[in-house]
Amino acid sequence: MTYEDLIARMDPTVYRSLRQAVELGKWPDGRVLSKEQRAICMEAVIYYENTREVPEAERVGFLDRSKNDGSSCGPDSDAAPIRILN
Repeated sequence: MTYEDLIARMDPTVYRSLRQAVELGKWPDGRVLSKEQRAICMEAVIYYENTREVPEAERVGFLDRSKNDGSSCGPDSDAAPIRILN
């Protein structure tokens, strides 16, 4: 079985469990994910989201850059840096 076959057969419940494990950094039973486990789970989650019809706004790492609500400190923002005085 290839990696693609494994992801194609992945149940949505397993996907949600892997996604939660990546978000929290631990398995549902409380054990901490190693760096390698987290990387593998993240890869599986991203691959699943790209091969299934998961809306872009619901995917891992999505940033909504279409709105400009003034909370950004980008070049078009009127925000000024904070100065700390002693």
